[in-house]
Amino acid sequence: MQLEEVTVSADTAHSAASASPVHTPRVAYFPDSFHEVNGVAHTSRHFEAFARRRNLPFLCVRAGDRSQAVMDDGNVWTLELPRSFLSFALEKDLRFDPAFLRHVPLIGEMLERFQPDLIHITGPSELGMLGAGLAHHLNVPLAASWHTNVHEYLARRSNWFLRLLPRRQSAATGRKIEDLTLSAASILYSNARVLFAPNPELCQLLERKIGRPCHLMPRGVDAELFHPGKRSRDPEDREQVLGFVGRLSIEKNIALLAAVQQELEQKGFRDFHFLIVGHGADQRWLQERMPRAEFTGVLKGEALSTAYANMDLFVFPSHTDTFGNVVLEALASGVPAVVTPDGGPCTIVRDGETGRVVPDEDFSTAVAWVLADPVRHAKMRNAARAHALTASWDSVFEDVYKAYEAILPQQVQTAH
Repeated sequence: MQLEEVTVSADTAHSAASASPVHTPRVAYFPDSFHEVNGVAHTSRHFEAFARRRNLPFLCVRAGDRSQAVMDDGNVWTLELPRSFLSFALEKDLRFDPAFLRHVPLIGEMLERFQPDLIHITGPSELGMLGAGLAHHLNVPLAASWHTNVHEYLARRSNWFLRLLPRRQSAATGRKIEDLTLSAASILYSNARVLFAPNPELCQLLERKIGRPCHLMPRGVDAELFHPGKRSRDPEDREQVLGFVGRLSIEKNIALLAAVQQELEQKGFRDFHFLIVGHGADQRWLQERMPRAEFTGVLKGEALSTAYANMDLFVFPSHTDTFGNVVLEALASGVPAVVTPDGGPCTIVRDGETGRVVPDEDFSTAVAWVLADPVRHAKMRNAARAHALTASWDSVFEDVYKAYEAILPQQVQTAH
């Protein structure tokens, strides 16, 4: 297969490498997803943008719609390769291609030109496994960031099967699925010399399970795009809007949204509706149970920022998110959030200050508590925005580059 567009030659690549400061590592990045709508893709796009802003030597090898190799401004390179007809869906817009190995010669050629000092992978996808194998083959250090709790996702997506078993056996089987999946993922991550995770609890888990140092890699937010000033609702509109942004599937615990609506109505709340942004396998199920809710599908850019700003409270019931980019985007938009005590979102929300951190059974009570007092709600909106302003993408990736130092040869040290 020939690349449709190749703007990299061996001579220009060598020149770019020579022009780069010797103390700046040359990073080859293999993300699980890049163009899709999920946390890995969101982080990966920002990582590449960071490298471009800083003019760092950075190669992003990713799956996309067409074959292309591009070198931008001498330092940021991309190699985008298509998945085959053998690929199968993991999500509505995310696929896995068991035949991606056919691209090894092209990827190997690009790596030979780029001469990476390290390879960074983001998970157990075809890209992640390929990146880990190439790091071993080229004898360069491997870094790995954990973005998705695949073990918890698989267990929840096995509910259709687990429900067929007796209760005790179902619980034991669910735990076994989680343990086996975590062990399988750990085999890949054990090849890395340094790990990254988005919350402290997950970092500790990986260090215990894999025995490698793990560094925090939280998320930043574009506080100009996600801004309270994007609110377009009539100031006289007194209806309260409860928002959710994310994949509409079982691992996001979206059934709780319908339960919250029902419980609020039973408590006497009537002047509210849900604004639900996203798509997924369980969308129809949710629509049938929430006929008053507004379902927008996937939104991006200004449309998404306006949707956030038009919310009064963000309701995010997921137990499996490792961080919760959408929670941070809501806070930046001046929208307090109600989240569970599990995973990453509870590390973003300050209970009683920028939202509430409560178990499932207390969600409707927490929502009512926030919205029933306009003064308290206004204070939370201001505190949410102020807290989000402390989250910078630049600081996130600066810390990642600092962590690279521990696995790089002495002659390759990161710039500060």
